[in-house]
Amino acid sequence: MLNNSSRFQESLDKRKEEGTLRRLRIQSDGIDFYSNDYLGLAKSKELQQLLLQKVTDNPQLLSGSTGSRLISGNSDMAVSVEKDIAQKHQFESALLFPSGYNANLALFSTLPSRHDTVIVDEHIHRSVHDACKLSNAKKLKFKHNDPEDLENILKRQKGHCYIAIESLYSMEGDFAPLQDIAAIASKYKASLIVDEAHAFGVFGYGLIEKFQLQNQVSAIVVTYGKALGAHGAAILCNETVKSYLINFASPFIYTTSAQDFQWMSIKTGYEFLDQNHDLAKKLQDNIKVFRSRNLQSPSAETSPVQAIVIPDNQRLKELQDILSEEGFLTYAIYSPTVKEGSERLRICLHSFNKEEEIVKLTGIIKEFI
Repeated sequence: MLNNSSRFQESLDKRKEEGTLRRLRIQSDGIDFYSNDYLGLAKSKELQQLLLQKVTDNPQLLSGSTGSRLISGNSDMAVSVEKDIAQKHQFESALLFPSGYNANLALFSTLPSRHDTVIVDEHIHRSVHDACKLSNAKKLKFKHNDPEDLENILKRQKGHCYIAIESLYSMEGDFAPLQDIAAIASKYKASLIVDEAHAFGVFGYGLIEKFQLQNQVSAIVVTYGKALGAHGAAILCNETVKSYLINFASPFIYTTSAQDFQWMSIKTGYEFLDQNHDLAKKLQDNIKVFRSRNLQSPSAETSPVQAIVIPDNQRLKELQDILSEEGFLTYAIYSPTVKEGSERLRICLHSFNKEEEIVKLTGIIKEFI
């Protein structure tokens, strides 16, 4: 028994009193307004049939990888998928990872040295913060989506700088000013790294591809557990960065590779995405319906994530409970996950949501606030 377990229990009790204690729950039946399955691919019967047929034709896909990719876990499938991904995104190379968290951990714990500075948007994903703790580099924050503040910080640095941003932020549902930040990074010879987790699939291959900024970023992270409905991630970069990560990134070196089934699912997901552009259009139609209901939100008009700020943990929980009773599955973001006073209901819209569901959902929220 741990001698300091009473401290753990005190922290848990405090969260329980505040109504912010996290628990694992089995997904409930209801109308999905909380998952990251933006295009419905995770539950697509058509995609499932394609995957099932591939496994039926090649049951070996289900075999375990048996080791890290540097030992026995590499495969023709992994290499082939990386090549395809790099070509589709117009990058020199791609390196697959079991998850986006793992990919960010590899990037930011490995590339920056003790003489470097990592400058992160204040709303960057937790995985980047955790990675920076493993690095000997200095970490600084700049104001959310504020190129001027970023430049002011860059001016004062002496060593090499890395800039970490997301193209679409998952809590605010807003977009980074990618072109402005890319220009500043170029001006100060800083390395720009962009997380495309929530933009990929929703906006084609992501916003870097949309704005053709491939030559202005050092790396991007694309994750496949959201719009693609699969699992895993890829770092897109040049051959030198890829080789450096393979040689020095502990999260890559010491992690057992995923099964070939996971890599095949990613490849098949890309193919399905390419053949079903109507899903992204349907999603945008649903976002327009939501925005037409005139709820105040800090989120962008075309974002699948729409935040409704309810600046009080108890009131937020009350609204979520009301929506749950009506069959709507939503996710509440409490402080300290977000700053106190900025607690919010995080609404995720999907291609499969119905207009009448969106109208009813927003009606309940409007009555409450």
